[in-house]
Amino acid sequence: MCGAVAEQTRSARNESLIEDATRAYEAWMGRFTPIVRADLALKHEHMRSDAFHFLRATFYRWQQRWPAVCHADFHAPVVLAVADLHIENFGTWRDQEGRLIWGVNDFDEASQLPYTNDLIRLATSAFLAIDATHLRLAPAEAAEAILGGYTEALRSGGQPLVLEGDHPGLREMALSALRDPGAFWEHMRSGRRLTGTLPRGARKALEVLLPKSIGTYEVRRRVAGVGSLGRPRLVAVAQWQGGWIAREAKARVPSACVWSGALETRAYRDILKRAVRVRDPYLQIRRRWIVRRLAPDCGRIELANLPKARDEHRLLHAMGKDTANVHLGSAPARRILNDLGKRPTRWLETSARMMAEETIRDWDRWRHHSEH
Repeated sequence: MCGAVAEQTRSARNESLIEDATRAYEAWMGRFTPIVRADLALKHEHMRSDAFHFLRATFYRWQQRWPAVCHADFHAPVVLAVADLHIENFGTWRDQEGRLIWGVNDFDEASQLPYTNDLIRLATSAFLAIDATHLRLAPAEAAEAILGGYTEALRSGGQPLVLEGDHPGLREMALSALRDPGAFWEHMRSGRRLTGTLPRGARKALEVLLPKSIGTYEVRRRVAGVGSLGRPRLVAVAQWQGGWIAREAKARVPSACVWSGALETRAYRDILKRAVRVRDPYLQIRRRWIVRRLAPDCGRIELANLPKARDEHRLLHAMGKDTANVHLGSAPARRILNDLGKRPTRWLETSARMMAEETIRDWDRWRHHSEH
């Protein structure tokens, strides 16, 4: 696409209404994967429920609007960014030593973006969660905790969050969120059994991660997440050496940043290789599928599963730290710190408030549109 045409296309998309943007993005997504219509309808319901879930479901809209709303923040050092960062995009996994690790859980929308994108989106999600009474902190405290953790990690060079002896407060919160194994495996096996042929790419991707000695396994459809609803998710569940195991294959679609006009990148793979991060040996990209191990202690942590008595400042501080861990894989700390030093006091709070207001306006329009 030539420069002038690309710019006109981006401009038209940025001025579109939320219902038009949603329709256009979903049609674009359908070029890369079959759409699961029932899951897409569920996503639209989540978009109606509250502004927090609306934000999680509509990264494509964020990518349209935030450069215009936060124009000054858009001109900042570019990093390999999570892009679709929010307070429920963190979880736990086991490394090759069996240690429990905590950090960013999902890089589906990863792209090259100004580092400010991830901070503003994370803080915006916290503000909307506060509005929905999912968090008890004041917005100013939330922004301070995120930026404090981010800056601290930049200055120290970053460090993975290994919950084996260190980070006792974070470990306590993470462990309390681990699902009961019985209920977890019952849920894994309750999904609708796949009918028809398992896509060849998904079969290969799943079997790469399954133990070689497994002869048979059952494949079920999985409904999970918010932003990725509508893409096929398949789970292979099997009995192995006295217990259940599971592997998930999720259809991979280019980042919504590509839809909004960015060039395609290998950001997902590059982040996994370059971030200050303890690798999840079971998280892999296999052509058009993202595959990973699922277990009671391996997956995304939702706020509803955290203990009621919790240190939310510590939690958001840790989120800021791991955001820096990701960014340090592609940009020197001094470059980001120099830019941060030039920013106004409370810039993050101000920008996140603007994006929260923008999100609420879109959410209100979506609810009105979907009722008619």
